[in-house]
Amino acid sequence: MAGNSGYEGKGRKEAGKAGLEKPLVSVVIPVHNGAGTLPAALDSALAQEVSVEILVIDDCSTDGLEAVKVKYAADPRILWKKNQEKLGAAKSRNKGVKEARGNYVAFLDSDDYWAPGKLKKQLARMEQDRCVLCSTARELMTPEGKLTGKIIGVKPRITYRDLLRHNSINCSSVLLLRRVALEFPMEHEDSHEDYITWLRILKKYGFAAGIDEPLLKYRLSNSGKSGSKAKSAAMTLRVYRYLGFGWGKSLRCFVSYALHGVGKYLLAGFRKHAKLETEQGR
Repeated sequence: MAGNSGYEGKGRKEAGKAGLEKPLVSVVIPVHNGAGTLPAALDSALAQEVSVEILVIDDCSTDGLEAVKVKYAADPRILWKKNQEKLGAAKSRNKGVKEARGNYVAFLDSDDYWAPGKLKKQLARMEQDRCVLCSTARELMTPEGKLTGKIIGVKPRITYRDLLRHNSINCSSVLLLRRVALEFPMEHEDSHEDYITWLRILKKYGFAAGIDEPLLKYRLSNSGKSGSKAKSAAMTLRVYRYLGFGWGKSLRCFVSYALHGVGKYLLAGFRKHAKLETEQGR
């Protein structure tokens, strides 16, 4: 994979021909009635230390999103796209990827936000490992936006086999090459569509890089697709069926997924406790 500086230089050269500055990273933010949380997501993306464009895909919001648009109207890095009909998060992300101009795409949900330096660290790691996708650890937030100190980590190298056992790649933490995002659009929104995409990418490209730092602040919610544990379980099982697995293999993968799911939250609590002990011992 070519170096990041090479990608950026190429992007600027192409942009010069078109009379526009081409960003290195296109940040895709789908939003439906997220006016209250979107500003934090936008601010965190704008504060990254790399050139970005931000594509906000308004999925038929009715909660006053126009006021947020007015607030950020002076910043040319933010592009607002409005769906004519409600498409859902997956198709909205696909729409953003198609319209993106950056060599890389980063996904960010409107109720999450990033720590400073996230994209810069990911670009460096992708250059180092010569991979097409990079994710990070995440710190959990309450639905009200209070950080809990609980951290869900990631392995430094995530293989296809690892991912079958457990989806450790959170969508809002992902940075990937745009050409790969175009190659594997998100499908089957009645399941965990991002999980299917990561599995398909890793099956072809081998592995993803993981940065075990909580560079994503992830909001817990009881109203999202995964809010109900039973519903989430059914969606996970559906993932394996959409991948063409038989019932036997699907059930084996699901059992492993469920066990790892319990373990990750137990480990998150342990990491919080260890962090507190370290801080108190200073």
